[in-house]
Amino acid sequence: MLKLIVFPFILLSFFSCKTNAQSWVYNNNRIAVSFDGNSEPDNDYKWPTGDPDDWGAAAASFAIMAKLKLQTKLVHCSYNNFIDAPAGPDNENQLKISCEGAAKRWGFNEDVIYDVTTQKNEAVFNLASEIGKSTKEDPLYFMHAGLSEFLYQVVEEVIKQGKIESLNHVYLLSHSGFNENEKRRDFHHTWKDVQQIADNRIKYKKIKDQNNKTVPNDLWHSGKDFSVWYWMRDHQDETIQWMYTRLQAHSGGDADISDCGMFYYLLVGDDNGNPEKFKNFIGNGIDIN
Repeated sequence: MLKLIVFPFILLSFFSCKTNAQSWVYNNNRIAVSFDGNSEPDNDYKWPTGDPDDWGAAAASFAIMAKLKLQTKLVHCSYNNFIDAPAGPDNENQLKISCEGAAKRWGFNEDVIYDVTTQKNEAVFNLASEIGKSTKEDPLYFMHAGLSEFLYQVVEEVIKQGKIESLNHVYLLSHSGFNENEKRRDFHHTWKDVQQIADNRIKYKKIKDQNNKTVPNDLWHSGKDFSVWYWMRDHQDETIQWMYTRLQAHSGGDADISDCGMFYYLLVGDDNGNPEKFKNFIGNGIDIN
């Protein structure tokens, strides 16, 4: 039986970050996330297809929140945040299938979920609004699961609205140098650029990369070995079986849900998650009643 001792102890140590030392203590606070990817080929970029690891990682991230009954704490989820990538048909939009499918199954508010390829302005304004209301008593925890250009545009909007001081109460969690530094267009921006316009106000923590595809039982990327995830496929809870299909959807045939490792770290306090730990965490399934 999962013992919910999540909030008081989770991240009680002090971390040395690139900006300054900060105490990260998650205490039932608001959560936001932006996943990358695009549902149609972006032929103006060197790698035209989207990043398929988020297809399964999005579902697993929602599952972690739902298991801990944190559905109402998710105040923003954007996906396909590869800015200037084209939109695609819904039946081929893998992140739409994952995010909206998870929201329906596990009781999240679908109104806070945005496809950036079709709802960029709405997504920017929503996240800017959530950042703008952040205070010491009501901080926002942001999972950096996509490239930085979307966040840059959000922070620009926050500053435009005269809410720059609210950035002092935003905690950004990352595990990927690629997400921080890659630009799909020459005029796009990196995480360093975000921090420059924010005047280093955003609290930043980068945990270790959550991929280790050479060892299937370590972390959240088991390469081509799906066997370590068969417990999802064979689970009594149909929603967990569905999560396995999202893992299977990866266009490269990889069993990779690495971005969910950030959620596991923030909410469980462990940056060494793996398939067996996740199995024990999910237990008998997700009860939303």
